[in-house]
Amino acid sequence: MTGTARTTSTPKGIPVGSQAPDFDLKDNHGRTVRLSDLRGGPEGGDDGDGDGRNVVLVFYPFAFTGVCTGELHALRDELPAFVNDDTQLLAVSTDSIHTLRIFAEQEGLEFPLLSDFWPHGETSRAYGIFDEEKGCALRGTFVIDKRGVVRWSVVNGLPDARDLDEYVKALAAL
Repeated sequence: MTGTARTTSTPKGIPVGSQAPDFDLKDNHGRTVRLSDLRGGPEGGDDGDGDGRNVVLVFYPFAFTGVCTGELHALRDELPAFVNDDTQLLAVSTDSIHTLRIFAEQEGLEFPLLSDFWPHGETSRAYGIFDEEKGCALRGTFVIDKRGVVRWSVVNGLPDARDLDEYVKALAAL
Protein backbone atom coordinates (compact mmCIF):
# COMPACT_ATOMS: atom_id res chain seq x y z
CA MET A 1 0.00 0.00 0.00
CA THR A 2 1.40 3.38 -0.94
CA GLY A 3 0.54 6.62 0.71
CA THR A 4 0.55 10.16 -0.43
CA ALA A 5 2.58 12.59 1.58
CA ARG A 6 0.46 15.49 2.70
CA THR A 7 2.15 18.83 2.73
CA THR A 8 0.82 21.70 4.72
CA SER A 9 2.09 25.20 4.78
CA THR A 10 2.24 27.13 8.01
CA PRO A 11 0.06 30.24 7.85
CA LYS A 12 2.08 33.46 8.08
CA GLY A 13 -0.58 36.14 8.21
CA ILE A 14 -1.38 39.03 5.94
CA PRO A 15 1.52 41.32 5.07
CA VAL A 16 2.40 44.55 6.84
CA GLY A 17 1.22 47.49 4.73
CA SER A 18 -1.96 45.75 3.58
CA GLN A 19 -5.48 46.82 4.41
CA ALA A 20 -6.76 44.83 7.39
CA PRO A 21 -9.77 42.71 6.43
CA ASP A 22 -12.94 44.04 8.01
CA PHE A 23 -14.96 41.71 10.18
CA ASP A 24 -18.28 41.53 11.97
CA LEU A 25 -17.92 39.38 15.10
CA LYS A 26 -19.87 38.98 18.34
CA ASP A 27 -18.08 39.70 21.60
CA ASN A 28 -18.39 37.82 24.87
CA HIS A 29 -21.52 39.87 25.68
CA GLY A 30 -23.21 39.23 22.32
CA ARG A 31 -22.49 42.72 20.95
CA THR A 32 -21.38 43.08 17.34
CA VAL A 33 -17.88 44.47 16.84
CA ARG A 34 -16.70 45.69 13.43
CA LEU A 35 -13.15 46.72 12.70
CA SER A 36 -14.42 49.42 10.33
CA ASP A 37 -16.25 51.09 13.24
CA LEU A 38 -12.88 51.94 14.77
CA ARG A 39 -11.39 53.55 11.64
CA GLY A 40 -10.90 57.26 11.26
CA GLY A 41 -11.95 59.39 8.34
CA PRO A 42 -15.22 59.73 6.48
CA GLU A 43 -15.62 55.98 5.84
CA GLY A 44 -14.80 55.02 9.42
CA GLY A 45 -17.29 54.55 12.18
CA ASP A 46 -15.76 57.02 14.59
CA ASP A 47 -17.72 59.87 16.16
CA GLY A 48 -17.14 62.21 13.24
CA ASP A 49 -13.94 63.82 14.46
CA GLY A 50 -11.90 61.80 11.93
CA ASP A 51 -9.55 60.40 14.55
CA GLY A 52 -10.51 56.74 14.88
CA ARG A 53 -8.46 54.33 16.99
CA ASN A 54 -5.48 52.08 16.46
CA VAL A 55 -6.31 48.41 17.02
CA VAL A 56 -4.25 45.65 18.57
CA LEU A 57 -5.88 42.53 17.14
CA VAL A 58 -4.78 39.40 19.01
CA PHE A 59 -5.77 35.96 17.75
CA TYR A 60 -5.36 33.06 20.17
CA PRO A 61 -6.19 29.37 19.77
CA PHE A 62 -8.55 28.54 22.66
CA ALA A 63 -9.90 29.91 25.92
CA PHE A 64 -8.95 28.10 29.13
CA THR A 65 -5.60 26.83 27.81
CA GLY A 66 -2.35 27.59 29.60
CA VAL A 67 -0.43 29.73 27.11
CA CYS A 68 -3.55 31.59 25.93
CA THR A 69 -4.64 32.37 29.47
CA GLY A 70 -1.14 33.59 30.32
CA GLU A 71 -0.99 35.87 27.28
CA LEU A 72 -4.41 37.36 27.99
CA HIS A 73 -3.50 37.88 31.67
CA ALA A 74 -0.41 39.82 30.53
CA LEU A 75 -2.62 42.04 28.36
CA ARG A 76 -5.11 42.47 31.23
CA ASP A 77 -2.29 43.50 33.56
CA GLU A 78 -1.10 46.19 31.11
CA LEU A 79 -4.58 47.19 29.90
CA PRO A 80 -4.11 51.01 29.91
CA ALA A 81 -1.47 50.60 27.19
CA PHE A 82 -3.98 48.75 24.98
CA VAL A 83 -7.38 50.26 25.77
CA ASN A 84 -7.44 54.05 25.80
CA ASP A 85 -8.62 57.00 23.71
CA ASP A 86 -6.10 56.12 20.99
CA THR A 87 -6.09 52.30 21.01
CA GLN A 88 -8.51 49.38 21.24
CA LEU A 89 -7.50 45.82 22.09
CA LEU A 90 -9.55 43.05 20.48
CA ALA A 91 -8.87 39.36 21.19
CA VAL A 92 -10.26 36.70 18.82
CA SER A 93 -10.64 32.93 19.11
CA THR A 94 -12.83 30.29 17.49
CA ASP A 95 -14.59 29.65 20.81
CA SER A 96 -18.33 30.36 21.15
CA ILE A 97 -19.51 33.61 22.76
CA HIS A 98 -20.81 31.57 25.69
CA THR A 99 -17.38 30.06 26.35
CA LEU A 100 -15.79 33.49 26.01
CA ARG A 101 -18.25 35.05 28.46
CA ILE A 102 -17.38 32.50 31.16
CA PHE A 103 -13.65 32.76 30.36
CA ALA A 104 -13.70 36.58 30.64
CA GLU A 105 -15.61 36.50 33.92
CA GLN A 106 -13.41 33.81 35.44
CA GLU A 107 -10.14 35.46 34.38
CA GLY A 108 -11.11 39.11 34.95
CA LEU A 109 -10.71 40.08 31.27
CA GLU A 110 -12.33 43.46 30.67
CA PHE A 111 -11.64 43.85 26.98
CA PRO A 112 -13.66 42.41 24.09
CA LEU A 113 -13.17 38.71 23.41
CA LEU A 114 -14.52 38.11 19.91
CA SER A 115 -15.93 34.83 18.66
CA ASP A 116 -14.79 33.56 15.25
CA PHE A 117 -16.96 30.50 15.85
CA TRP A 118 -19.30 30.67 12.86
CA PRO A 119 -18.63 30.55 10.03
CA HIS A 120 -15.85 28.68 11.79
CA GLY A 121 -12.55 30.54 11.51
CA GLU A 122 -13.67 32.88 8.73
CA THR A 123 -11.90 35.93 10.19
CA SER A 124 -8.79 33.91 11.12
CA ARG A 125 -8.65 32.70 7.51
CA ALA A 126 -9.03 36.27 6.22
CA TYR A 127 -5.96 37.20 8.27
CA GLY A 128 -4.05 34.17 6.97
CA ILE A 129 -3.55 32.47 10.33
CA PHE A 130 -6.13 29.68 10.52
CA ASP A 131 -4.66 26.23 11.21
CA GLU A 132 -6.88 23.91 9.15
CA GLU A 133 -5.57 20.78 10.87
CA LYS A 134 -6.24 22.00 14.40
CA GLY A 135 -9.35 24.03 13.59
CA CYS A 136 -8.18 27.20 15.32
CA ALA A 137 -6.19 30.38 14.85
CA LEU A 138 -2.46 30.50 15.40
CA ARG A 139 -1.07 33.13 17.76
CA GLY A 140 -1.28 36.09 15.41
CA THR A 141 -1.13 39.73 16.45
CA PHE A 142 -1.77 42.64 14.11
CA VAL A 143 -1.29 46.29 15.01
CA ILE A 144 -3.65 48.22 12.76
CA ASP A 145 -3.54 51.98 12.37
CA LYS A 146 -6.50 54.37 12.42
CA ARG A 147 -6.95 54.02 8.66
CA GLY A 148 -7.14 50.22 8.82
CA VAL A 149 -3.63 49.46 7.56
CA VAL A 150 -1.59 46.69 9.18
CA ARG A 151 1.56 48.37 10.53
CA TRP A 152 3.10 45.46 12.47
CA SER A 153 2.41 41.77 12.92
CA VAL A 154 3.75 38.59 14.42
CA VAL A 155 2.52 35.02 13.97
CA ASN A 156 3.64 32.30 16.36
CA GLY A 157 2.84 28.62 16.41
CA LEU A 158 0.38 27.16 18.89
CA PRO A 159 2.84 26.51 21.75
CA ASP A 160 4.82 29.75 21.40
CA ALA A 161 3.79 32.76 23.49
CA ARG A 162 4.25 36.27 22.11
CA ASP A 163 6.28 39.12 23.58
CA LEU A 164 3.95 41.81 24.93
CA ASP A 165 6.72 44.44 24.85
CA GLU A 166 6.80 44.15 21.05
CA TYR A 167 3.13 45.28 20.86
CA VAL A 168 3.95 48.33 22.97
CA LYS A 169 6.88 49.24 20.70
CA ALA A 170 4.73 48.80 17.60
CA LEU A 171 2.04 51.09 19.02
CA ALA A 172 4.60 53.71 20.00
CA ALA A 173 5.87 53.77 16.40
CA LEU A 174 2.44 54.80 15.02
